[in-house]
Amino acid sequence: MIPPSPELLVLGLAAILQAVQIGLAGWSMGQDGLQQWNVGPRDREPQFSARTSRLRRAVNNHFEALAFFTIAVVLVQFTQSNTGFTAACAWAYLLARILYVPAYALGWSPWRSLIFGVGFLATMLMILTALF
Repeated sequence: MIPPSPELLVLGLAAILQAVQIGLAGWSMGQDGLQQWNVGPRDREPQFSARTSRLRRAVNNHFEALAFFTIAVVLVQFTQSNTGFTAACAWAYLLARILYVPAYALGWSPWRSLIFGVGFLATMLMILTALF
């Protein structure tokens, strides 16, 4: 088996992080007493606690960020642009996404936006590196 590049490894870890975030949001819904809604047809959205709402938004935000990051990794892989720089960008993205979860859940302002910016910049730098 060929070991994955650092960028592909981070992509896999980012997917695992996404699954963990989904679990955290579900756990928080349970803490809000919304287990029945969570396992039901979800016809009417209940009032979530601030923490649950933030965790759900963080999940959605990671889906959006993960789409860009996946594009970045695919471009780096297919153009064989893998360097120490692209690996560092990938790890910066993952670290930013890990920090983003508590930053969003706990309402750290403006840190949440700054942390998001680090991950987004790292992703865009990977794309630019692959294209140019």
